[in-house]
Amino acid sequence: MDVVVTVIAALLMLVALGGIIFPVLPGSPVAIITMIAWAWILGSTASWSTGIIAAALSVLGWSASLVLTGRTMRRERIPKTPILIATLAAIVGFFVIPFFGLFIGFILGLFGAEYYRRRDPSAALRSSAEALKAMGIGMLIEIGCIIVAIGVFGVGVLIHFVS
Repeated sequence: MDVVVTVIAALLMLVALGGIIFPVLPGSPVAIITMIAWAWILGSTASWSTGIIAAALSVLGWSASLVLTGRTMRRERIPKTPILIATLAAIVGFFVIPFFGLFIGFILGLFGAEYYRRRDPSAALRSSAEALKAMGIGMLIEIGCIIVAIGVFGVGVLIHFVS
């Protein structure tokens, strides 16, 4: 039973990693829930220690991404509406151009919404680029934390099954 649960948890951690890269699934929440559930089901000291550390790393990455992106949006005075429009454009882009359309749609949607709001192409380009840069850095931090959490999970799996 422990092996099956661990394999499912490992697959879900990979899904969480993919969810950060392709924001169709909520990556960090999946990782947090997976690690706590895995620790709870296995119930060993090693699994609880691993689960708590990996979940904490996931929370750290998720919150750092949100704080960094939010701070940049406030600094650039970008309201939530252009981000919502960009997200909707990303969804449409995903269906028009599979895989790459997600990113192309988001970028074009963000620029279009900012251009409509500012009526100045250079200001729209600058604010869109700053928003994309902040989101990219936030994603890198979140991915880094999830990768470390996966590493902690791997060590915890070894300790659980060896001891």
